[in-house]
Amino acid sequence: MTEPVLSLQGAGLTLQGNAGPVEILRGISLEVERGETVGLVGPSGSGKSSLLMLMGGLERATAGSVAALGHDLTAMDENALARFRRGNMGVVFQSFHLIPTMTALENVATPLELAGVRDAFERAEAELKAVGLGARMDHYPAQMSGGEQQRVALARAAAPRPAILLADEPTGNLDGATGQAIMDLLFGLRDRHGATLVLVTHAPELAARCDRVVQLRDGHIEGETRSAGIPA
Repeated sequence: MTEPVLSLQGAGLTLQGNAGPVEILRGISLEVERGETVGLVGPSGSGKSSLLMLMGGLERATAGSVAALGHDLTAMDENALARFRRGNMGVVFQSFHLIPTMTALENVATPLELAGVRDAFERAEAELKAVGLGARMDHYPAQMSGGEQQRVALARAAAPRPAILLADEPTGNLDGATGQAIMDLLFGLRDRHGATLVLVTHAPELAARCDRVVQLRDGHIEGETRSAGIPA
């Protein structure tokens, strides 16, 4: 059996609040296989986004272990985590996180340049064309709609050709039709690059497109379901 792309064993996350420690996640054991698409669902405050952040090394587990592609993220320092993410993960957030003083092309190409990719601008151009922004490369974020900005964010996430794509409510700030187009693009990027996709969503129709849906409640996994035709 092949090694899972993501493996969490008894993972927990406790953060310090004004009134003392707050337990965000507890006892999370979950494995994600190569090429799988997993949806994380649950009520607000259930820990979905925090779990995604653990998977991406953007939050550090305070209990248990988190591994990605066979590497123990809990043992890495911040610099090592940043290097690992840059080479292996693409992350898409609800709020785009584009640099306002950079064009669409620069927003996609600059992270590649920092990673030492020689054809950074050529690759960025190809990814922007792939998400339908071939005519908008020289535009700044303020000159683009929300849907166009999220397309830039998708291109930026996909440009390093990551093994793992993580998406946190990527359609949360968009209207229905635009959100549907973004999700079609995200699944298309997954297929084109052969990436494993984990996404947080409140949308039932989006969860239904996933191979497996993991339900969270009060910081722990309450259950999971698989799509028809996929063995449990």
